[in-house]
Amino acid sequence: MSDAKRYYVGVDVGTGSARAALVDGTGRVLYTAVHPIQTWNPQPEFYQQSSEDIWAACCTVVKEVTSAVEVTHVRGVGFDATCSLVLLDTEGNPLTVSKSGENEQNIILWMDHRAMEQAERINATHHAVLKYVGGAVSPEMAPPKLLWLKENLVEACWEKSGHMFELPDYLTWRATGSTSRSLCSLVCKWTYSASDEWSDSFWQEIGLEDLVSDKYAKIGCEVQSPGERVGKGLTRSAALDLGLAEGTAVGTSLIDAHAGGLGMVGADVKGHDLSCENQPITTRLSLICGTSSCHMALSKDAIFVPGVWGPYFSAMVPGLWLNEGGQSAAGKVIDHVVETHAAFPELKEKATSSGKSVYEYLNMYLYGLASHKHLSSPATLASGLQVWPDYHGNRSPLADPSLTGMISGLRLSAGLQDLALLYLATVQALAYGTRHILEALQGAGHDITTLFMCGGLSKNPLFVQTHADVTGLPVVLPAEPESVLVGAAILGAYASGDFPTIQSAMGCMARAGSVLQPRKEDKRYHDKKYTVFLKMVENQREYASIMSST
Repeated sequence: MSDAKRYYVGVDVGTGSARAALVDGTGRVLYTAVHPIQTWNPQPEFYQQSSEDIWAACCTVVKEVTSAVEVTHVRGVGFDATCSLVLLDTEGNPLTVSKSGENEQNIILWMDHRAMEQAERINATHHAVLKYVGGAVSPEMAPPKLLWLKENLVEACWEKSGHMFELPDYLTWRATGSTSRSLCSLVCKWTYSASDEWSDSFWQEIGLEDLVSDKYAKIGCEVQSPGERVGKGLTRSAALDLGLAEGTAVGTSLIDAHAGGLGMVGADVKGHDLSCENQPITTRLSLICGTSSCHMALSKDAIFVPGVWGPYFSAMVPGLWLNEGGQSAAGKVIDHVVETHAAFPELKEKATSSGKSVYEYLNMYLYGLASHKHLSSPATLASGLQVWPDYHGNRSPLADPSLTGMISGLRLSAGLQDLALLYLATVQALAYGTRHILEALQGAGHDITTLFMCGGLSKNPLFVQTHADVTGLPVVLPAEPESVLVGAAILGAYASGDFPTIQSAMGCMARAGSVLQPRKEDKRYHDKKYTVFLKMVENQREYASIMSST
């Protein structure tokens, strides 16, 4: 059977939707489908979802993308998902994580920050495992969330729990019946070590000794590398749900950002005149940018970067270490800034009447302003505005979830032009955040020469070009915009046995598309503004210190 006749399904569960793609052996995406999923936000910092709702959405999109092909030609399925915590009882039924007790709401979403206080207590232990998460756990990781559940929902949840899954592992369990866990999920979010496995003393010291006493049965005894075949493939019931053949290979899962990296970082860049063409894959930074952003840096040896998660061994590419920086809110911040502005109704009306999205219209508007002022780009239009974008805390490299957003340079006017300039300043601020992370990685020993970008924000030309200009590095966009789905499909392809290694599957299925080079004239402007950007957090921390002492 030719590569073009061998099909693989990639399933991606993001923050707001489940998506699927049918991908052939050359990495071409043939069909895609998307279905929304529900999120409950019962109070500030609490975000909850439903595993049943998510599985139903996965089934819908898989059936849609495979409806035009023989299911016997679908050789493998791969899943990726957000790093969200799923609770099930001993029978495998949903178990509430909600104070109000609805069992339907059995997922603590990745962006939930209810466990801030628990994270602080865990970090105060200075346990040795924290060395592998940049020195501090985030409230977005599993241990603080588990501790919160034990302390706040002991009867409704903790005492009844049978399985505690990372969402990607829940999906492979639902598909195969296997309770095996992905090395990616456990090392990145649960403090597991590829060499030393679980640390009994860590769980005992933070007050979760009951997980140790049952030999980690609830959180994972069997661990597999990404892409390894899970169990015996699809069970009969899962095959019926998904519209596929029983026994179809299922690959061990990845977290969504890691799937994005897998789907593009190994791409052949011949013909683009990039220095990384003749350099190892470790010179490439994968930037996966959507609701949040993740900055994935690979290395041959372990590199410890203060404030940056990792190093994690074999968490994305087998045999390589991974450092993971990120911004807890990226697209979410842009949406918030734009949609809460007084001029948003006017923007929405004008965008709709012109047949464009609000961001297409804003970009067009900004380039129009720049042209009117005889500027080659709109970059300097926002010189009077500075934004600190950590509206949901700082994940990297400051690792401070208590930080909040700031805007300097506001005026009494609130028209469409004011909105456009604030949008531009916010995009620039997110790029400065990327530069801040990049400098931390470089300072610790990484040698990065090229950015590889995918995710929803990579479809925004202003966002992409600004990142090139701010960092001074070329940005490679994949030939297939849906790199996360390609990455998930690569997991299924490797599990099927059609490729001898996951790297060989990456080499065949990941393809480079366009390249955006940095503009030197804008780089000089951004260098100056970046210096001011770094001072903003100093001012915020000084203010917080003064207020806490009153």
